[in-house]
Amino acid sequence: MMPHTSLICFLASYLVAFALEIVRFRRTNRWARWGGLAFASAGLLAQTWYLLNRGHQASLPPLLASTHDWMLVVAWLAMLVYLVMAVGNSRLNLGVFVYPLVLLLIGVAYKLDQVPNTELYVAQARRSWGLLHASLLVFGVVAAAAGCLSAFLYLLQHRRLKTSHAERQGFQMPSLPRLAAANRWAFLMSFLLLTLGYASGLLLSFSAPAAGSTVALSEPIVILSGVVWLLLAAALGWLLIQRGPAGRQVAWLTIVGLGGVLLTIFGLQLVTGHLHRGGRTAARVGVETQVRQ
Repeated sequence: MMPHTSLICFLASYLVAFALEIVRFRRTNRWARWGGLAFASAGLLAQTWYLLNRGHQASLPPLLASTHDWMLVVAWLAMLVYLVMAVGNSRLNLGVFVYPLVLLLIGVAYKLDQVPNTELYVAQARRSWGLLHASLLVFGVVAAAAGCLSAFLYLLQHRRLKTSHAERQGFQMPSLPRLAAANRWAFLMSFLLLTLGYASGLLLSFSAPAAGSTVALSEPIVILSGVVWLLLAAALGWLLIQRGPAGRQVAWLTIVGLGGVLLTIFGLQLVTGHLHRGGRTAARVGVETQVRQ
């Protein structure tokens, strides 16, 4: 049996790492950097054990255990990518932007349904298809977050260069060409992965009645996700027909488009998570009543 790890453990580690990153942002401090990396690594390790423990208890991968675990996997991937970048470039200070996102994801995950959805993935075929669907959505969301971050940094760097403001001591951002390239690639990858994720979800929902699932195409998260996808496809089409659109235009389009995707997914997951929690609680009460009778 895996040792139990509380959500508070890695949340506290990330908060301390965030505080040290703010210290490093204000002035160069080598000890703050190494301390922040140490606490972030400890938090990532604790979060890994937490997800593995919950998956072990539910006999499901973390991506399929519950919406709570799914959201924590998104936060885990974001922190992993950040740590790889932070170790690779000692002067690159992106923690002040990444940590708020990770902490927000953990906060949203805390509010989501933590009850394992074991009845939906009893069949091995459905479990494999569901894992593919969840994985595509997770990587698509991470790519969308990376696109929004690179777009925001592009606008910030563009303004800094336009006003001839020097960078803060100890703080360095990538060049405009690198940020523009990262922005475009993140936009394309996010659109591709989310498209495949939505498509696999639709195919999964078609077999839901046979599996006794409550997934329906009329659910708000499905409808609004489709509307956001259409808007994202229109934005991508505009980028493709334009001849060398300005970097600022692409950055703003990325923030609006991919930001809308993130708000839709996180907001509706939060709402539907509470609704599903109530529905499952009522279902469990009904089963217990029948058993008692």
